[in-house]
Amino acid sequence: MPNNTPNPSKSISAAFDSVNLINKLVLETSDDKKKANVNRNVKHLELMLTKEFFTEALTAEQTTEIEACIATGKTYVG
Repeated sequence: MPNNTPNPSKSISAAFDSVNLINKLVLETSDDKKKANVNRNVKHLELMLTKEFFTEALTAEQTTEIEACIATGKTYVG
Protein backbone atom coordinates (compact mmCIF):
# COMPACT_ATOMS: atom_id res chain seq x y z
CA MET A 1 0.00 0.00 0.00
CA PRO A 2 1.46 3.39 -0.97
CA ASN A 3 2.37 5.93 1.69
CA ASN A 4 0.29 9.06 1.04
CA THR A 5 1.73 11.03 3.95
CA PRO A 6 3.21 14.31 2.70
CA ASN A 7 6.98 14.57 3.04
CA PRO A 8 7.79 18.19 3.95
CA SER A 9 11.52 17.94 3.20
CA LYS A 10 10.92 16.52 -0.28
CA SER A 11 8.24 19.14 -0.93
CA ILE A 12 10.54 21.94 0.20
CA SER A 13 13.31 20.59 -2.02
CA ALA A 14 10.93 20.48 -5.00
CA ALA A 15 9.74 24.01 -4.25
CA PHE A 16 13.29 25.29 -4.24
CA ASP A 17 13.89 23.54 -7.57
CA SER A 18 11.12 25.83 -8.83
CA VAL A 19 12.64 28.85 -7.07
CA ASN A 20 16.03 28.17 -8.66
CA LEU A 21 14.52 27.65 -12.11
CA ILE A 22 12.46 30.84 -11.91
CA ASN A 23 15.46 32.84 -10.71
CA LYS A 24 17.52 31.47 -13.61
CA LEU A 25 14.89 32.05 -16.30
CA VAL A 26 14.07 35.63 -15.31
CA LEU A 27 17.68 36.57 -16.04
CA GLU A 28 17.36 35.36 -19.63
CA THR A 29 15.66 36.96 -22.60
CA SER A 30 11.99 36.09 -22.36
CA ASP A 31 9.96 34.16 -24.86
CA ASP A 32 6.58 32.46 -24.66
CA LYS A 33 8.07 29.08 -23.72
CA LYS A 34 10.11 30.54 -20.83
CA LYS A 35 7.15 32.61 -19.63
CA ALA A 36 4.95 29.50 -19.62
CA ASN A 37 7.61 27.59 -17.68
CA VAL A 38 7.95 30.39 -15.12
CA ASN A 39 4.16 30.63 -14.83
CA ARG A 40 3.83 26.87 -14.15
CA ASN A 41 6.47 27.07 -11.45
CA VAL A 42 4.88 30.16 -9.87
CA LYS A 43 1.56 28.29 -9.74
CA HIS A 44 3.33 25.34 -8.09
CA LEU A 45 4.81 27.61 -5.43
CA GLU A 46 1.47 29.33 -4.82
CA LEU A 47 -0.21 25.94 -4.43
CA MET A 48 2.43 24.73 -1.99
CA LEU A 49 1.96 27.83 0.16
CA THR A 50 -1.68 26.78 0.67
CA LYS A 51 -0.64 23.46 2.23
CA GLU A 52 -0.33 23.53 5.99
CA PHE A 53 2.19 20.65 6.21
CA PHE A 54 4.44 22.61 3.85
CA THR A 55 4.21 26.07 5.39
CA GLU A 56 4.68 24.72 8.90
CA ALA A 57 7.95 23.09 7.82
CA LEU A 58 9.37 26.25 6.20
CA THR A 59 11.64 28.65 7.99
CA ALA A 60 10.73 32.34 7.89
CA GLU A 61 13.64 32.87 5.49
CA GLN A 62 12.40 30.14 3.14
CA THR A 63 8.89 31.59 3.16
CA THR A 64 10.26 35.04 2.33
CA GLU A 65 12.40 33.64 -0.49
CA ILE A 66 9.47 31.75 -2.02
CA GLU A 67 7.17 34.78 -1.78
CA ALA A 68 9.80 37.01 -3.39
CA CYS A 69 10.31 34.48 -6.16
CA ILE A 70 6.57 34.35 -6.84
CA ALA A 71 6.49 38.14 -7.17
CA THR A 72 9.53 38.12 -9.46
CA GLY A 73 8.02 35.37 -11.60
CA LYS A 74 4.70 37.20 -11.93
CA THR A 75 6.51 40.36 -13.01
CA TYR A 76 8.48 38.37 -15.61
CA VAL A 77 5.35 36.73 -17.01
CA GLY A 78 3.53 40.05 -17.11
